[in-house]
Formats: sequence, C-alpha cells, structure tokens
Amino acid sequence: MRRTKRGSGGLLCSLGLGSDRGIRSPDSLAHTPSPTGETPSSSPPLLLSPGLGGFGLVSLGAMGEGADWESREELRLRELEEARARAAQMEKTMRWWSDCTANWREKWSKVRAERNRARDEVRQLRQRLDALTKELSGVRRERQELASENETLRQETLRLRGDQPDRVGERPPGSPEPEPVRDVDLDRQKMVLEKDLEVLESVLHSRAPDGDPQECWESRGAVNSSTPRSSSALSRQERSRQLWEDLGTGEEDSGKLNALQLRLDESQKVLLKERDDKLALSKSIERLEADLTQWKFKYEELSKTKQETLKQLNLLKEMHQDELGRISEDLEDELGARTSMDKKLAELRAEMERLQVENAAEWGRRERLETDKLALERDNKKLRAQAEDMQEQLAKKRRQAASALDTDMKAIQSELFERNK
Repeated sequence: MRRTKRGSGGLLCSLGLGSDRGIRSPDSLAHTPSPTGETPSSSPPLLLSPGLGGFGLVSLGAMGEGADWESREELRLRELEEARARAAQMEKTMRWWSDCTANWREKWSKVRAERNRARDEVRQLRQRLDALTKELSGVRRERQELASENETLRQETLRLRGDQPDRVGERPPGSPEPEPVRDVDLDRQKMVLEKDLEVLESVLHSRAPDGDPQECWESRGAVNSSTPRSSSALSRQERSRQLWEDLGTGEEDSGKLNALQLRLDESQKVLLKERDDKLALSKSIERLEADLTQWKFKYEELSKTKQETLKQLNLLKEMHQDELGRISEDLEDELGARTSMDKKLAELRAEMERLQVENAAEWGRRERLETDKLALERDNKKLRAQAEDMQEQLAKKRRQAASALDTDMKAIQSELFERNK
C-alpha cells in the first residue's frame, strides 16, 4: 500500500503536478496597465490560466523564460514611456512652432499695414504734388499771359501815341470813352498815365480858344519842364487837379474832361487792384514753392524710410526662410524618429501577438495537462481503492489461511496425538 502511494506521488512529482509546488492563483497574475493611459487594445491580455505558471516553470524549465518575459515586459514599458515622452516633446515643439508662426504672421501683418499706409501717404503726397504742380504751371501760364497782354497794350499805346490827337479831334462830342487799360507792372502803369496826360495836353492844344488857355498851359508846361521831374513834389492827383483848374475855362470841353477824369480815376483803381493782385499772386507762388520744397523733402524722407523698410522686410524674409528650413529639417528628423518608433511598435505588436499565440498554446497545453492530471488523480483514487480492497482481501485470506492452518494444525496435532496414543 505504501509502495502504491509512493509510486503515484513520484508520478505526480515527475509531471510537476504536486499539491503545493508552483501552483499560483489567477488573482496573483495582474494585468499590465497601459502605459499611455488610453483604452486597451482589442488583443487579449497576456494572462496565464490558474496553475499554468507552476506547471510551465517546473515541467518545461520555464524559470528562465519567465525572467525573459519580465525583462521584455519591462523593456516594452520603458520604450513605451520613451515614445510617450517623445510624443509629448514633439507636441510641445509643434505648439512652440505654431506660436512662432502666429507671431511672425502678426509681425508681417503689422509690417504690411505700415507698408500700405506708407504707400497711401506717398500716393496722397504725389497727388498733392501733381495738383500743386498743375496749379503752379497754371499760375505761370497766367503770368505769361499777363506779361504778353501788357506787352501788347504797351505796343498799342505806343502806336496810339502819334494818332491819338487826331482821333480825339475826330470823335463826336457824345462818343463813349475807351475802356481803361489793365497793367500789372507799376512802371508801365505810370507810363500809361503820363501818356494819358500827354493825350490830354494834345487835346487842350487842339481845342483851346483864342490862344489864352494855350499860353497859360504853355507857361504851366514851361514851369513844369523847367523843374526837374525827380524834384517835383506834385503827385499825379495834384497834376490832374491843376489840369482841371486850367481847363475850367473851357465850358464846351467839360464833358470830355470829366470823362478823362473818370478814366484816370478808374485807371488808378485798376492799377491799385492789379498791384494787390500781383502781390497776392507772388505770395501764393512763394507759398506754393515753399510747400513744394517741403513736400519734396517729405517725399525724400518717405523714399528713404521705404528703402529701409524694404531692407528690413528682406532681412525678415531671409530670417523667416531660415527658420522655415530649420523647422522642415526638425520635422524631417521627427518624422524619421516617428517612423523608427512606428517600426519598433510594429515589432513589439508582432512580439505581443507571438507571445499571445504562445500563451494560447500554453493555455491549451495546460488544459490538456489539467485534464490528464484529473484523469491520473481519478486513476490514483481507483488504484488506492483497489489496493485497499486487495489489502482487505489479503487480510481476509491471511485470516482464513491462518484459521485454516490453525484448524489443520489442530487436526494434525489431534491426529498425531491420537496416533501417539
């Protein structure tokens, strides 16, 4: 009986199915958490069924394999942590580059707005410069026209200087007087006034009765001619007043003299007005020239600032291109690192799938061994029961044989005793 138990126990120990040796509960094998904290993959976890660890470690010498599995699992977790750290660093880098790009876009928008503003200012300045140039050219043209008109009037007065007495004598008494002459130059206006006075003297010479006014006028003219022109203190108004006093005796020429007086007054007014207009035009021309020089100076400053802005823009473009080149190189490096990491992850997934397949095979083998163990345990129980039955039968047979021997011995002894008697 002891030999039977010992044989069954040795068989179980040789198969690695001892009662307490290497048997682990399924709760002791915890599932490895995902390193990234995301949802677990659809592949089944690498869990061992109850009792597989002890069986595999003892029966197949899987202690080394378990250590390799733990080292692989630790290496996989470390690589996943490194991949997660790289992904976080890459995300930070991309965020930083996006912020840099946003800053560059903001700077470019500001520079573009300043450039557009400068262009608008230059355009407005050019328009104002064109307008001022046109206005200045118009003023110059008007000035030339006035100069030509003055020249024509001077020539006309020179031409009329000789035949004016005849024309005055031929005019009817009620004919209207000619329009006053407009002149810009003050000296020429004085010449025109003197010529009008000469015309008036010629009229007096031609129309004076009985020679008395003629003698009076000649005496007045002699006095006037004897005194030098520069030292005479009589103004044009005094000469005209004296002229009208001398002409007071001529009653029939009073209308013509009044007309000539009106003409002289109008000529003086026109001369004053023209002089004021000339001063205003000269002031406006000077102001326009000053504005033109100022706008030219501003335009030169704007052109200089534009050149400096263009230089800065070119420098910024070069810097931006360099930054883009560095960004592209960094992105290519990150892409290469990501592809290598993807390859490693693919290898790890393949390794995990292989380990899952091996785990499934080990699981099936363990189930088969469990069924074999249960069958062997049942066989052991049957053998134990049979051994106990056989022991009981042997004991019964021994008792029966002993009782039979005792009866036989008693019978033989009785026979011998009887024979000895």
